[in-house]
Amino acid sequence: QVQLVESGGGLVQAGGSLRLSCTASGRTLSRDAMGWFRQAPGREREFVAAVSWGAGTTRYSVSVKGRFTISRDNTKNTAYLQMNSLKPEDTAVYFCAAREGPLVVSYNLYKFWGQGTQVSVSS
Repeated sequence: QVQLVESGGGLVQAGGSLRLSCTASGRTLSRDAMGWFRQAPGREREFVAAVSWGAGTTRYSVSVKGRFTISRDNTKNTAYLQMNSLKPEDTAVYFCAAREGPLVVSYNLYKFWGQGTQVSVSS
């Protein structure tokens, strides 16, 4: 069984930056795609970014492209989400997810999930 633990969330002013981390345990995730999703109160969970197992392919939602960067370090079994130029509308709980196989953007195709970390951006 795989456990994912997110960290790095917090409160930041608009225009600021945060770096989220997602560390896996249970087995190595070197063959898994990893993704970040977020969910704001009263809204559905939405795709933010994903990276293929070899880190050669990345995908971003339109709303974060150019501001966020996803990466991974398979030697540390960890994925990262660098978030720059944060906006109040980025406020949400951010979840890390993993799946065996290729990168996808649909949250229901990810098997393993973390418990989430809160990101709050003040105006």
